[in-house]
Amino acid sequence: MDGNSLWTIWVSRLVQGLLVVIAVITMVFVVSRVARDPIEYLATDQTTLEEKEALRAAFGLDDTLYVQYGRFLWETVRLDMGNSFVSGRPALNDVRDRMGKTLVLESAALVFSLAIGLPLGVIAALRRGDPTDWLARLLAVVGQATPNFWVGLMLIFFFSVELGWLPTGGSGGLKHLILPTFTLSLLTAASVMRLTRSGMIDAMAMDFVRTARAKGLHERTIVFRHTLRHALLPVATILGIEVGRLMAGSVIVETVFAWPGVGRLLILSIQAGDYPVTQTAILMISSTIVLANIAVDLSYRFIDPRIRTGAA
Repeated sequence: MDGNSLWTIWVSRLVQGLLVVIAVITMVFVVSRVARDPIEYLATDQTTLEEKEALRAAFGLDDTLYVQYGRFLWETVRLDMGNSFVSGRPALNDVRDRMGKTLVLESAALVFSLAIGLPLGVIAALRRGDPTDWLARLLAVVGQATPNFWVGLMLIFFFSVELGWLPTGGSGGLKHLILPTFTLSLLTAASVMRLTRSGMIDAMAMDFVRTARAKGLHERTIVFRHTLRHALLPVATILGIEVGRLMAGSVIVETVFAWPGVGRLLILSIQAGDYPVTQTAILMISSTIVLANIAVDLSYRFIDPRIRTGAA
């Protein structure tokens, strides 16, 4: 694959990602305005009709939906997302202040998922049919079937309330990160484990593995240099989806553990009818997911040499 074709792939992926982001924020724009008038959230029982109209004019909500959408797109291109209806600060600043916490939690959950899922998948594949394999698959099924909000509540009950080992929520140190990381990573670790196991089993039955054994290569070399590398392709594919799932799951997990991230801010902004913050948070989340999927697409060239050379 030459440099020109690589740049073509990059540009096409970026264009596709941009279209996805525009579609997402457009749906959020329409739904948020159709659902309920934000002035009803901001007004009190003593607010007069004239004061409500003044608020609507101040926030630009008295224009038609088409005018609001055009202004919204223009301001988005300029990275001017407006001011929060609640805090009065620029919405981009509110989301940016919380984005770091969300990325820390999601990165920790992703690393933990790979650290648990990959070894379990390899061990289960090498000991196929043994009790170890059955136990690993049982844990994967439990991890995929258990709601993360329930897991979070149970972890808080046992490790925070009963034992007092870890804090119930908030952020401030490594101890605050342990419970939400485990809760958020459980489903992803189960998916990684099952894909790694199936990929390893398929790869071990291929001709290149038999050839490597016939050459007298050490079994560890065959497993980690050849078989596992082949099995990583489906794992890398699912990681693009899992990043989006982790980002979506962080909305619930951050609420359960009072983690001051974008997910919790998004819930609060939706409850308060804060359009600018809601739109900005969705824009940041969707952009992160799109960039992660582009990175996964490009990682194929480094995982599988056949893709790099254009043979596959």
